[in-house]
Amino acid sequence: MSCAETISGYALRSIGWGERLLPKTDFTLCDHAVLIGSGLIWNLYFAVFALGFGFFFAVLVAVARASDRPALRWPAQAFIFVIRGSPLFIQFFIAYETFVLIPKVAFDINLGFMEITAETRWLTKAWLGALIVLFLNTTAYTAQIFHGALLSVPKGDIEAADSIGMSPYRKFRRVIFPSMLRLAWASYTNEAIFLFHATTLVFFSSFPAWRQKGDALYYASYFADKTFNPFVPYPIIAVYFIIFTLILTAIFGLLNRRLNRHMRNVS
Repeated sequence: MSCAETISGYALRSIGWGERLLPKTDFTLCDHAVLIGSGLIWNLYFAVFALGFGFFFAVLVAVARASDRPALRWPAQAFIFVIRGSPLFIQFFIAYETFVLIPKVAFDINLGFMEITAETRWLTKAWLGALIVLFLNTTAYTAQIFHGALLSVPKGDIEAADSIGMSPYRKFRRVIFPSMLRLAWASYTNEAIFLFHATTLVFFSSFPAWRQKGDALYYASYFADKTFNPFVPYPIIAVYFIIFTLILTAIFGLLNRRLNRHMRNVS
């Protein structure tokens, strides 16, 4: 099979398009690169959705953490402490065992005016269960970063907003939130990179790949097991992650310049 045929047959195999059977022998460098690259789609999926949802929930948790109300502050503190204090791999294990205990078929939710059926069997699959774990993990770490930034927002800016009669919501949206992002962005960039790299732990967790739609490490492990040579597939993974880390850093750098567009370099 030529490299073009390999790309056509296996480039999207990890999401169910293309050849169903994996190559068995005579693996080429193209086979390695294409299939591992195909699996990387899932790593990107985990990273994008966990970071996307985690960002917004982290803002809420950070605000609750900084609140004067104990009913908001204590649960936020407990959530951050538990997630940050336990290893991510253990969180995968506990979540999987918890999801297994939930009925795997469905359960009915009575809303009064209607009844809906919620599927639960997907929770034990990597595409949802592992995503939930990564989402909770990055939410806690990001919330702690944002909480520190909230405490560092200049008091003078807040007092100026109060002096002109801004409502609490408008003050947060126009003054506190932008300042918080500018102060936290460098640390949040590191968290985003860490979360992207942490997606490789999904392979080692108890969550099975749905219909053999595995991530990059799933295919790298397949090649290593078949060839007894880990020095080809694993460096390929490293190269892919380095490339996407550079892309991620560039994107966050552009966003950082956008956040600080009002600043001017003084030569």
